Amino acid sequence: MKKTYLEGGKVLGPHGVRGVLKIEVWCDSPKVLAKQKRIFLAGKDGGYEEKKVVSASAAGPLVLMSLEGIDDRDVAVSMKNTVIYLHRDDIPVGKGQMLLADMIGLSVIDANTGVEYGAIKEVTDVPRGLLYTIDTPNGEVYYPSGKEFIKEIDEEKGMLITPIPGFFD
Repeated sequence: MKKTYLEGGKVLGPHGVRGVLKIEVWCDSPKVLAKQKRIFLAGKDGGYEEKKVVSASAAGPLVLMSLEGIDDRDVAVSMKNTVIYLHRDDIPVGKGQMLLADMIGLSVIDANTGVEYGAIKEVTDVPRGLLYTIDTPNGEVYYPSGKEFIKEIDEEKGMLITPIPGFFD
């Protein structure tokens, strides 16, 4: 089941004295987060509270964001380490692309033999691309991205790979 609310970043603390939040970006880029019109905070009851974004701008790898109702440094300080969430419908996804969160749980299958090796447990963005953590019967395997390793990723079929010799032994 696809999650409706996806982690978009974490509040690092205040920026200035007017309640502006300095946010570590966990989505594709600071630009994606800075273009949001609303964000969500996890509530104590398990639900999510919507907050209107008054203004936001990318500041290098971070986003500086003002939220409706937060106009004081003390409130911004109290929000340190708060995870912010984005509604799935607010995240732009291009044709033929999928959200990293939607890859979790996909089967990892040999494109040539049909052998299933396990399932994607985590996707990490590293300097040279994506790194997939695959949960296999023999433990976790870290698998690189790249056309020579991954033939196709499809929500229905799973991730079809050309296995690297010895990775799944």
